[in-house]
Amino acid sequence: VFIPISGWVADRLGSRTVFASAIVVFVAGSLLCAVSSTLVAFVAARFLQGIGGAMMVPVGRLVLLRAVPKDELVAALNYLTIPALLGPVTGPALGGAITLYFHWRWIFLINLPIGVLGLYLVLRHIPNVKEPEMPPLDLAGFALSGVGLSVLMLGLSSLGGHLLPGKITAACIILGALALAAYPWHARRVAHPVIDLSLFKLPTFHTGVLAGSLFRIGVGATPFLLPLLLQLGFGMNPLQSGLLTCATAVGAMFMKTLTTIILRQFGFRKVLTVNAFVASAGIGVFGLFTAGTPHIVIFLVLLASGCVRSLQFTALQAISFAEVTRETMSQASSIASMAQRLAQSLGVALGAYALQVSSLAKGHTDVVSADFAPAFVAVALLSAVSLFFHAALPADAGAEVSGHGRGR
Repeated sequence: VFIPISGWVADRLGSRTVFASAIVVFVAGSLLCAVSSTLVAFVAARFLQGIGGAMMVPVGRLVLLRAVPKDELVAALNYLTIPALLGPVTGPALGGAITLYFHWRWIFLINLPIGVLGLYLVLRHIPNVKEPEMPPLDLAGFALSGVGLSVLMLGLSSLGGHLLPGKITAACIILGALALAAYPWHARRVAHPVIDLSLFKLPTFHTGVLAGSLFRIGVGATPFLLPLLLQLGFGMNPLQSGLLTCATAVGAMFMKTLTTIILRQFGFRKVLTVNAFVASAGIGVFGLFTAGTPHIVIFLVLLASGCVRSLQFTALQAISFAEVTRETMSQASSIASMAQRLAQSLGVALGAYALQVSSLAKGHTDVVSADFAPAFVAVALLSAVSLFFHAALPADAGAEVSGHGRGR
């Protein structure tokens, strides 16, 4: 709900104030989750956590983008993308270990010392940058974009998982989609819309956000599908599955040492196009795993997958902001965060739906390991569509950021 106004709030109150407040809210939500004794209390605490998280990601990115010159952006974003890469793959292993050996409440309590450390670092090192004059908040635009996005994500999260009755799920998806579809009409009729869609006139931002969303939908399905394959299909427990999928994190961290060099040598267009194909093919390869596949083979495939994903995520982040000016940076950060959240939800929904269709097509309702291959192929094909957008970029797109072609 609050992602669309994160940039406006940061400009109005100051980036340090908002970032620090977001950490406090997130930590408070984590503590309340840990001590909740009823489902209603737990859901309310998770909602509070979500408010903090919605502000932390785009405002944290905004702080970085404003502080770093364009020619150092790739190196800086290398670090910014680490949590997005590590979270989905290390989370299951850590969560499985905590649940198995301790108590589920510690999954939330572990956030407390991390949050306190983060708060100290923010207050010590981040300047409180704010705009001297701000237009009034576009409340109607906030309602259409924020509520529309959250309702749509709720419906997509339920799709294929039967979390809500079918009619409620359909209503959420339809209402959310209609609200988001109405936003461009609204934005053209107000002087200062909460989300400035004119940013999509920038070719690099347009490609980074839209093509990046297609890629993230496919990749976003794998943290849902892969653990299910390893656990339901191959009989692993959550800890074993989580430890094996940590190979993706190892590959991602390794690639951080090479990303800047690769982009400087080959440029954004070539790297994004070729890497989108390789990463999408890697998702399809997951469908070839069987219960008899040696664990070392699975580990190596996931290791390579982590490398190419890490490169693609960093390149997508960097190309998105290559032409964005400082004045529109907060708007761009909010839009990018909205697109990423929506793509992640679509990825999980698509993965769940593809798995369900694959199972029903084979005449059974219980998911078996053979049902996963078509699901992986489906999300891989969607991810691969992004390469056509990347191929249409100019050869020198984002050269100021990547350093490609300098000295030649």
